[in-house]
Amino acid sequence: MTPAEEKTPAGGSEHHAPHHRVHLLSVAGKPGETIALPLAFSTPLRTDLIRRAVVAAQSHRIQPHGTKLTAGARHSVRWSGKGKGVARTPRLMDGMRGAQSPNTVGGRPAHPPKVERIWEKKINSKERLMAFAAALAATREPKLAVARGHDLPEGLHLPVVVETPLEEIHSAADARSLLQTLKLWPDVDRAQAGIHVRAGRGKRRGRYRREPRSLLLVTSAPGKARGFRNLPGVDVVAATRLATEDLAPGGDPGRLTIFSQAALASLRERLKEVAQ
Repeated sequence: MTPAEEKTPAGGSEHHAPHHRVHLLSVAGKPGETIALPLAFSTPLRTDLIRRAVVAAQSHRIQPHGTKLTAGARHSVRWSGKGKGVARTPRLMDGMRGAQSPNTVGGRPAHPPKVERIWEKKINSKERLMAFAAALAATREPKLAVARGHDLPEGLHLPVVVETPLEEIHSAADARSLLQTLKLWPDVDRAQAGIHVRAGRGKRRGRYRREPRSLLLVTSAPGKARGFRNLPGVDVVAATRLATEDLAPGGDPGRLTIFSQAALASLRERLKEVAQ
């Protein structure tokens, strides 16, 4: 049965948006009553704002860096002058080999990164809040989840909302058993199979492997559902710390997300919405 959608009464909300409803699943995987999602889940999808918010968050983590002022310029060079039939490139004192110029091997960089550059990208506070709401709404769309590469069982209604006892799972074995019951374990297997050695120099800089993102578990408070933390690609985030980047890694919305019933209440309190 498809979860019903309930219209908000006139005057009940200034948004006049529908409260989408989903089935509340038990830890045994059985659907129960339908519950209303916060109004943020009915926000229109704005992929442009979501990407802007994610890029802004990523830019605040960039450490200012730059090259040494004398990099590529530690040569004893000479200029042969005009009218010699050769390029005006500086050359080493003991020969005709070019050096120090940006167009030579081992020369200085033409436009190197500088420490004084401002890397942080700004975004308006209202746009950031709208991007967060749009990222929440994107978790309802199976097409977006499939486009991100998630392995969804047939007939699954998103987002997945499970009873609060989900947060008391503190062992990986119990976490795996629950995900197998919900038929979501194949997505964790997909993330496990996708772990690979990173290409390029990132291997030398503490980023040796790349790991695909699997499902996101949202809890009511930090320290809950500890059994899910070490599963490949799985992230556990408290509703009070949930960010747009968690819901849309890399700026691509539609991450497969599981909410606990208590997490929805905490999220509704954070968004200052009245429960329906």
